[in-house]
This record gives sequence, structure tokens and C-alpha cells, in this order.
Amino acid sequence: MRQFNKFKGTKGFITIWQRVIRFRYMITEQAKERCRILAFWEKYGDLATKEAFKVSRPTLFRWQSTLQKGDGKLEALNKKSTAPKNKRKRIIPKQVQDFILTERKFDPHLSKDKLSILMREDKVADLSSSTVGRMLDDLKKQKILPNPKHISYHAKTDTFHEKMKLKRKKLRSKGHTEGLVKADSIVRFTNGIKRYIVTAIDKETKFAFAYAYKNHSSSGATDFMKKFKNVAPISLTHVQTDNGSEFAKHFEVFLEKNDIVHFHTYPRTPKMNSEIERFNRTLSDAFIKQHRMLLAYDINAFNQKLIDWLLWYNTRRPHWSLGLISPLRYIVSTLTEEKSHMLWTDTVG
Repeated sequence: MRQFNKFKGTKGFITIWQRVIRFRYMITEQAKERCRILAFWEKYGDLATKEAFKVSRPTLFRWQSTLQKGDGKLEALNKKSTAPKNKRKRIIPKQVQDFILTERKFDPHLSKDKLSILMREDKVADLSSSTVGRMLDDLKKQKILPNPKHISYHAKTDTFHEKMKLKRKKLRSKGHTEGLVKADSIVRFTNGIKRYIVTAIDKETKFAFAYAYKNHSSSGATDFMKKFKNVAPISLTHVQTDNGSEFAKHFEVFLEKNDIVHFHTYPRTPKMNSEIERFNRTLSDAFIKQHRMLLAYDINAFNQKLIDWLLWYNTRRPHWSLGLISPLRYIVSTLTEEKSHMLWTDTVG
């Protein structure tokens, strides 16, 4: 199909169109407002303009001059940057720089707080730790201060390699509206024996699970998530944890393999995991306190009793947030009759 330009041959069309595009994207609302004020000023004078818009006479003349210098183009009235043309640069005194380099030779990781104290003791300078920190950043950018490298030894090849720290952007659950399982861990000491209970709860249905381990490794957290995935009557698509080491490495590999999205909470923000923190308190008060010795000396027996308690928690215990019904009853109430029959547990064999 052939297309025709109905404005073909119209004199000045291209110029008008270019101006429309320029004015559409370059003129701000503030520039338009200033133009209206100038028009009002020209028509009604200084006193009326000042009363109506609270704009002084020198400001009006400055806007008028700016518009004339811009050949009458309204974009000349756009607000300009107020940043100073000549910005101050931080100057590090020679004696302070030499002091930092000398002290950092003994300890490449000597912190800004300790450097600040040593400077006062040696009467080099009286600087706060934050000022010393900014000076350290400046020296690193100027490549005056060496940036220490982390080196690891490989015994098989008898060589040293620099450790490369990979920074991954952590996902946050803000704005997420789908299903979300929140996981955490509880640490308990009994007679010098440390034990770890990994916990998880579904945000919507309040279905919860927990299991105790002897170590705090990511392999333990991975084993826990496999168990949760097998027993939970919900689809596991999104998991939120804190930034603990147990929720890294093998744990992240498992989530990636199973197409499960991993959200992290912000540091020192337990309120983002409020549901699991509340479950941890209930679990601690109702079960762990009564079985601390079993947790320390017979972890298998502890887990067996924990499973029995979790069955009661998920099938019997009413929840205010669910309308005083149990999590499992709430899940069943949200299912259709056909789907409800499909989820009956197969006990044959």
C-alpha cells in the first residue's frame, strides 16, 4: 500500500515540525511559568506582579535579559545548574599523607579510626575518622596508596592466585505480589554445644517448616530447602532470606537449578522478614525451650519430635491472620474441588 504525506509541498512545514519537537522536549514547566509571569509583568507592571507571584523586580529583569540573550527562545528560561563553577578540592597535607603511607606499611588494612587516633597521639593532625576516610579514598583514586590484594595459595600447582571478589546485585522483594517463602536460622547453645535450626514460612498461607543441623553451612540450608520443597503443599517460586553465609554458595546453586528467585533483605532490617521472625519466637517458646538437651545430645530424636510439633502447627493451630483457622485448612479452602482431590497424599506402597 502506498503512503502519501498530506503536508508535502507545504511551505515551512519542516521548520515548524522541528520547532514542535524541540519545544516539546526542551521547555520545562518552570520556563513556561516564567514566561507567563513576564507577560503579566509587561501588561500590569511591577506592583501587581510582585503581589500576584511574589517575584522581585531584579528577578524579572534578569529573566527578561536571559530571554533576550537566548534570541527569544523559551528554553533559555529553563532552570540552570546551581553548582559552583569552581569547586573546592580536598588538599591532603604532606605530613598527613606521609604519616598514612608510613603506618599503612606496617598494616595495609589499618582503619580510618585507628589512623585518626595515631595522628592525635603523634600530634600530626587533629582529624576526625570520617575526614581520614575521605583522604584514604582520595589517595586510592590517585593510586598513591596501594590497594592490598587478597592472594590464595594453590597446593596442587604450587602457585599463588589473586582472589577475585564477584559482586552480585541482590534482588529485593519490594513490589513483589506473588507467593513468597521467607527463611531464617536459629542458633542455640546448650552446655557449650552449638546447634542450628533452619526455619521457613510461606508469607500468605503461613505454612511453616523447620529442621535442626549440627553445622551452619550452605549445604545444610540446601538440604533444608529440598525437604521444604518436598513437604510443602505450595509451589516454591520465590525465597527471601537475610545475608547469612548459610544462604549462599550451594544454596544459591540449588535455587538456580530449580528456577527459584532468591530475594535478600537489607542489612540489619529484620522487619523485612517479620513473618519468619514471629514464627521463630513461637517455635522457641513452644518447642525448643522444652527440648534443649535433646537438641544438644540427640539431634535425630529432636528432629523427629519437631516434625510431630510441625504437623500440629500446620494442621491444628489457628492463626489470627488466616481468620482463626490452621494453615492447611486455609490452603484447602483456596483450592477448587477438583484440585483439592488431586492433592490428597498417596499412602499406597
